[in-house]
Amino acid sequence: MNRQEFLLAAAAGAPFAPAALARNLAAAPPLVLVTADTESHVAALSAATGGVLHRLPTEPGPRSIETVGGSLAVVAHTTRGVVSIVDGGPLRVRHVLRSFAEPRYTAAHPAGRFAFVTDSKLGEVVTLDVLRGVVLARLELDGPARHVTIDRAGRTVWVSLGSKAELVAIVDVSRPEQPRLLRTVRPPFLAHDVGFSHDQRHVWVTSGSDGRLAIYDRRERRPLFTLPADAPPQHVTFTSGLAFVTSGDDGTLRVHRLGDGRLLRTTPVPTGSYNVQEGLGRIVTPSLDRGTLCILGPTGALLHRTQVAPSSHDACLVTGR
Repeated sequence: MNRQEFLLAAAAGAPFAPAALARNLAAAPPLVLVTADTESHVAALSAATGGVLHRLPTEPGPRSIETVGGSLAVVAHTTRGVVSIVDGGPLRVRHVLRSFAEPRYTAAHPAGRFAFVTDSKLGEVVTLDVLRGVVLARLELDGPARHVTIDRAGRTVWVSLGSKAELVAIVDVSRPEQPRLLRTVRPPFLAHDVGFSHDQRHVWVTSGSDGRLAIYDRRERRPLFTLPADAPPQHVTFTSGLAFVTSGDDGTLRVHRLGDGRLLRTTPVPTGSYNVQEGLGRIVTPSLDRGTLCILGPTGALLHRTQVAPSSHDACLVTGR
């Protein structure tokens, strides 16, 4: 696929529907779960107001957090070798798994039962059954597995093999209990984050070393094109028509149009706002340095900024039940 074909494919994607998202928000007001990694708890904030509602004690050192199935979240306690599964309604810790070395990040299967957790020390991607709270499978990869993304069909996972990775692994997870390494790709820079866009055909790879992004067709080993970015490392998340790219070092969130990568706006955020996630019509980015959480609207406009803890590594959105 060339760049022109990419633009045509992206233009054919589903349009962003703010009215439908507003109805969803009204029907089930979501929570933002934020890891307070130096205080051993997860804070629950209102996505509507940004106010802190609850604080849930956890195992020490909660770092990354990812929504699974809408109401559950997987928390990685990297320095403790522990993974927790948290229920958003009522807010509680459902399971604690201690069979990891350095769990890092999670990709959630769209069916809502499985999740894929990277373990950087063991160089593995690990399949979890989040409902039962058990490990189903482990796949060894050739490097310290970190950031991870899954397509919306739940068939393919991309894993960055390091914070400044020479390689990105592509894994077949069509059978979650039997993940299988397909191949690796070598980005044009040292990679950091990876993310499937909503069209399911393209993967954005951010850099841990350069001010660049690379956009891949999922079937190709080479990027379709690259885009300029702010200071590395960058992180990325998506809505149906937009890409949101943070630079924690520069304190920026850049909004790109998916169709051609055009930069539409840049929103200032606190320095240290590295990780970024989308859900239920909101974009959230916490600050590792400042302990804040920024909640942004579907076009990247800042709605709320809340002081959560001394340090906040990651955030996700869940709904109660």
